[in-house]
Amino acid sequence: MHKAGFVNIVGNPNVGKSTLSNLLVGERLSIITSKAQTTRHRIFGIVNGEDAEGNGYQIVFSDTPGVLKPNYKLQESMLNYSLEALQDADVLLYVTDTVETPDKHSEFLQKVEKVKCPVIVIINKIDLIDQKQLEEKVEYWHTQVPSAEIVPVSAMHGFNVNGIIEHIVSLLPEADPFYDKEQLTDKPTRFFVNEIIREKILLYYKKEIPYSVEVEVEEFVEQEDRVDIRAVIHVARDSQKGIIIGHQGVAIKKLGMLARRDIERFLDKKVFLSLYVKVTKDWRDKEFNLKQFGYDVK
Repeated sequence: MHKAGFVNIVGNPNVGKSTLSNLLVGERLSIITSKAQTTRHRIFGIVNGEDAEGNGYQIVFSDTPGVLKPNYKLQESMLNYSLEALQDADVLLYVTDTVETPDKHSEFLQKVEKVKCPVIVIINKIDLIDQKQLEEKVEYWHTQVPSAEIVPVSAMHGFNVNGIIEHIVSLLPEADPFYDKEQLTDKPTRFFVNEIIREKILLYYKKEIPYSVEVEVEEFVEQEDRVDIRAVIHVARDSQKGIIIGHQGVAIKKLGMLARRDIERFLDKKVFLSLYVKVTKDWRDKEFNLKQFGYDVK
């Protein structure tokens, strides 16, 4: 007997979805920073294994953007990814934490309550509260999603995460694998190069800059002993170009150094990275640009 299914991870921004997703997959596929709205796509991570009886399984995890009220077309696309995740899941993980207001984006939560598949509510960041507060949180979520199992965790510290996989496997339908057993993700290598560069921008630049930036790998040439990469950083306004480059190019040089180091670790190869900055005015609200950057635009 073999089990396989899609396990979609949804929830509000900054509750720890990507941290949990990376833990469950066992690889760092999603950007993790303290800033909200870091995940922009649905990122699939594939886990294969055997249960206690020796039966094989394949779990296709999908990390999704945090739920938000869209202010422009990019955010509409991000919200659509989260809404789609409610429809095509075999098991749904709804991630909340001990910090956020529980009824934030209540319209989305109402949709979660109506899904047909099994739901597991993950209460993250339990290391920040005491036992009594935790019991109150668990009771609250029992009333909100009565059919769901409630699992308190601390994804940051890896507490109580191991049992989640076992429980998911018990809920999966019998099915053949959807992907090759050696495959880790459905995304191409270029996608993760983009994400590594964007992560460094999120960490290194402040205010609105990271949210106005998109990265596009224009060239990816594998040599025998190295990989040559040319990437364009698209910004929404002229003033942002100067900030990305910095005085005498200092900022973009540091960005390139930080990104190259992580890309080399990811590819396990020497990397020659060239970064360029281009003003693509108001790209977050233009359907043509969003499609060019790989977003689903409805």
